[in-house]
Amino acid sequence: MSAADVHDADWYGEDLSGREHTGARFSGVDLSESTGDGAAFTDCAFVDCRFTGARYTDAAFVNCTFTGCSFFQAEFDGCKFVGSRFDRCSFDLMTVTGGDWSFVVLPGADLHRATLGAVRMREADLTGVRAAGATLRGLDLSAAELTGADLSGADLRGSDLSAVDPRRTELAGARIDVTQAVVLVTALGLDVRPDAPE
Repeated sequence: MSAADVHDADWYGEDLSGREHTGARFSGVDLSESTGDGAAFTDCAFVDCRFTGARYTDAAFVNCTFTGCSFFQAEFDGCKFVGSRFDRCSFDLMTVTGGDWSFVVLPGADLHRATLGAVRMREADLTGVRAAGATLRGLDLSAAELTGADLSGADLRGSDLSAVDPRRTELAGARIDVTQAVVLVTALGLDVRPDAPE
C-alpha cells in the first residue's frame, strides 16, 4: 500500500494480517485488540496511537517512529522493529517474545512492567531506560547503549551483558547467572581466575 495518512480511525479489533504500509502516518488511531500476522510497516509514523491488548506475530515495524503511543498488555511474537524509535510511549504489561529489535531507540523508556524474552537488541539505544524489576531474559544486548539505565531487581538471566558498564548502570538486586557475573566483574577490571591449588 502506498503512503497515506490515517487520522483518528477506529481499528479496534481489526485483523491487519498481511497488510503492508510504507511511509504512512497514523495519528490518533485506535489499534486496541488488533492482530497482525505478517503485517509490514516500513518508515511509518505512529502518533498518539493505542495498541492496548494488540497481538502481532511475525510482523515488521521497520524504521518506524512511535510518539505518545500506548502498548498496554500488547504482545509481539517474533516481530521485527529494527531501527524504530520510541518517544513518550508507555509499555505497561507489554510482552515481547523473540524477534529483532536491533538499533531501536528507547531512551528513558519505562519498561519496569514489561517482559522481554529472547529478543535481539543489538546496538539498541537504551540510555536511561527504567527497567527496575523487569523481566529481560535471553536478550542479545551486544553493543547496546545502557548508560544510566536502571536494571535494579531485573531478571537478566541469559542476556548478553557484554556492553554493560556496572559503574554506569544500576544493577542492585538484579538476577544474573554465573557467566554474566564473570562478565560484569571483568568489566570492573578484576582478574577472575580459578582457585589456586593448595
